[in-house]
This record gives sequence, C-alpha cells and structure tokens, in this order.
Amino acid sequence: MHQPRKRFGQHFLHDPGVIGRIVAAIAPEPHHRMVEIGPGLGALTVPLLARLDKLHAIEIDRDAIGHLRELTGNDPRLLIHSADVLDFSLRDIYESEAPASGADRALRLVGNLPYNISTPLLFHLIEQRECIRDMHFMLQKEVVDRMAAAPGSEHYGRLTVMLAPWVSVEPLFDIGPGAFRPPPKVISTVVRLRPHQTPMDVGEPRHFAAVVSAAFSQRRKTLRNALKPLLAAEEIAAAGIDPGLRAEVLSPADFIALGRQLTPRPTPPAGSL
Repeated sequence: MHQPRKRFGQHFLHDPGVIGRIVAAIAPEPHHRMVEIGPGLGALTVPLLARLDKLHAIEIDRDAIGHLRELTGNDPRLLIHSADVLDFSLRDIYESEAPASGADRALRLVGNLPYNISTPLLFHLIEQRECIRDMHFMLQKEVVDRMAAAPGSEHYGRLTVMLAPWVSVEPLFDIGPGAFRPPPKVISTVVRLRPHQTPMDVGEPRHFAAVVSAAFSQRRKTLRNALKPLLAAEEIAAAGIDPGLRAEVLSPADFIALGRQLTPRPTPPAGSL
C-alpha cells in the first residue's frame, strides 16, 4: 500500500459512506468534463470513473500514479497528468478536445486539497475560472468557514473578500478526521464553488487586493488608520464609507469602491521633496 507523503500534505480518504456522499453531491453525468486534483489512492477516482466517459487526474506523487494505474487496470478513460497542480494550466485540458455536440465545455473540478497549499491553489484556479463550471473540494473546516463568512462575523476576513467577486461559496457537509488515513488534526468540510456568470467588476485588481490586504493586516484598527499608507480619510469617505469603521464590517462591494479610490499618484518632479 502506498504510504502518505508528509511533504505533499497527503491525507487519503477511505470511508465508503463519506465517499458515496461526496459523489452524490457532485452528481456526475457521463459527458461531464471532470478533473480530479490529487487523486491519491483513488478513493474518489474509481467511483467517479464508473460514472464518466473520461476523467482527467492531476497528481504530483509518482508512486500514487503507479498505484492508480494498477488500481484501474490502466483504464484508457483515466488520463493522468503527472504535475504540480500549482504549475498546471487547466486550459490545456479545456482546449484539448471538443465535447460532445451541445455539451458544456467547462470543466468540473473535484479534490481532497492538501492543507498546505489550499489557499494559493484556490487563487490559481480562480485565475482560470473561464474554464471552470464548478468545484467540489475537501478543505479544512476553518478555511471553509473563512471562505463563506458574512461581514461582521468572526471568520470574515481577507480570504472571504478576495474570493467574493469571482465565485459563490456553498459549504455542504463536514467530515471527521477518522475518514482519512492518516487522520488529520482538524475537521474537514466539503465545499462547492461556482464561478459567477458575471464576476464583480473590481476595477484594477491590484488596487482591490492592496486595500483588502491593508485593511485586514491590522483588523482592529479603523480604516482611517489601517489604510493611511494608501488612502486619506477624505478618499475613504469619497467612496461612501465611514473612515471610522473597521474592515470586518465592510462588504466586498465596499472594498471594490475603496480600490477605485486608489488611483496612481503623480510622480513628483526630479529634485522635489
């Protein structure tokens, strides 16, 4: 039996009841274009492959790939990509073949995401959102709580706001540590992400990200103080926001309005103070 690799953050799912519940939530149809991220020992791969005409899998662990090939009898419907998903372009799969006539070309993603790369991976995937129909992932419950938090709640923060313009977040159900080998020290949650058909217009993405980062870097400070390096109190007020508020009570739309106030400052003439 292939052993989990600590450096890959591997915790292999093995509980049949949980596996069945996840597959039911995904509800794959034969023609769906599905990509599994980090299939590991194939706990989800096998039941998904049984319902699909074809399944792509992205796996970094070569030993796990060997196990998958043996487990599935080198099934030609399973297309394994030996790669680090953080470096992988989904567009290669998206553009690789035409779907059946009239079928949705967009990809459906599923995976038990390694805890150590979950946040950067989410943003890597969102950058490719035009290729994606939906995503079903297992993540730390704490991360999902932050992803789905409402303004003013204890979990609301930078991750919530940075995801909001691009995807909807729907927590589905929790999974206890015993469903994995080795058992993680945290509870996991299955979450469904769907790219918005019309993303929120954030203006200049760098400006949006800058105000979100600054506002939450010292979240107990008022916006007047937290955003001082970026915006004057008058500019915050010009966005229709009280400078005396804290970041945790602002909506994603409020942060977009603040980002629009962050326009490039004129460069002072050479030699000026």
